[in-house]
Amino acid sequence: MKILFISMPSIHAIRWIENLKDTDDELYWFDVTNKGEIKLLQNATQFTGWKIRKKRHIKGEYRFSKKFPHTYFKIKYLFETTENEHLEKIIKDIQPDVIHSFEMQHCSYPILKTMNKYPTVKWIYSCWGNDLYYYSDLKNHSKKIKAVLKRVNYLHTDCLRDYNLAKDLGFNGKHTGVIPGGSGYHLEALAAYKLPINERKIILVKGYQHQFGKALNVIKALQNIPSTIANFEVVVFGAHKEVINYIEEYNLQFTTYHRNELSQNEVMKLMGKSLVYIGNNSSDGMPNTLLEAIIMNAFPIQSNPGNVTAEIIEDERNGILINDPNDIKNIEMLIISALNNKERIIEAAKMNTAIALERLDHIKIQPKIVELYQSLN
Repeated sequence: MKILFISMPSIHAIRWIENLKDTDDELYWFDVTNKGEIKLLQNATQFTGWKIRKKRHIKGEYRFSKKFPHTYFKIKYLFETTENEHLEKIIKDIQPDVIHSFEMQHCSYPILKTMNKYPTVKWIYSCWGNDLYYYSDLKNHSKKIKAVLKRVNYLHTDCLRDYNLAKDLGFNGKHTGVIPGGSGYHLEALAAYKLPINERKIILVKGYQHQFGKALNVIKALQNIPSTIANFEVVVFGAHKEVINYIEEYNLQFTTYHRNELSQNEVMKLMGKSLVYIGNNSSDGMPNTLLEAIIMNAFPIQSNPGNVTAEIIEDERNGILINDPNDIKNIEMLIISALNNKERIIEAAKMNTAIALERLDHIKIQPKIVELYQSLN
């Protein structure tokens, strides 16, 4: 088959595509966000550097595009090559059997016009993060989401919640099943990074603070319980500037790593040294870092938007669910409860090891991904 992938240059998309490197399929990648070639992606022909200006920039154009993005999207073909235009060129050049877009807002909206123009080309869409759960409630997005789902033939999700949401929004194609968004993990190799539970002294916090990320509430909760965490090192990774500034302002003795400072492998090593992992947000799909905590036996304390985390975490057993990401007092209590029950952490590690082997292992996931495409013939 000729498979054309459409995504931003994400490590999760790269890992997914790598699952097909030993097949006979011809693999192509369209750099839809025009960020440039991916050096890590060596098994696919890459279409990059495609965005070309048709006219010189007009004074006020950039400001207009930011203030009225939906209007600008409709007229930007007048100023520059659009995603739809270049996709049509690619389709004519390589004649793909299937097009697989990862993510909705940046990678699927912009290609809908061309996909409708070529209705016989199969379309797989991978739902990521907030694609449906958050954006489908917004007036400006709901109509676009429904239009994409009407055209999509196959839907891949990382949780059951988003499949059910897609059906409610009009999707009537085939669900390829629940598969982690970044595909499977090489558990045998990662086992070398896992310290015994009794040797772990790190509380690891995901530091996202933005529209969805609520890391500051976790930082404040930890700040309020100094005696409980006195014997632990608090490490905050993927930290946005607001989080780092707060930690510095209050002179908190927390180790911080900014947004892009650590590679995924370095994060996995940190997970393997951590007793507890805390992730807190108001909207998400199945968090990849939660899956990584499960794999590395860091006891997860994780928010549960739309009950998606509850699909893999049984509350108070193999982790703890945060039901209100803004309730700092409750988050304090959950952290204290976790740290005061070492036996539960040990039992959770056993449960999560079994879950990882059954649901997250590359050995089991890779054949599912290969079969996903073979089943389209």
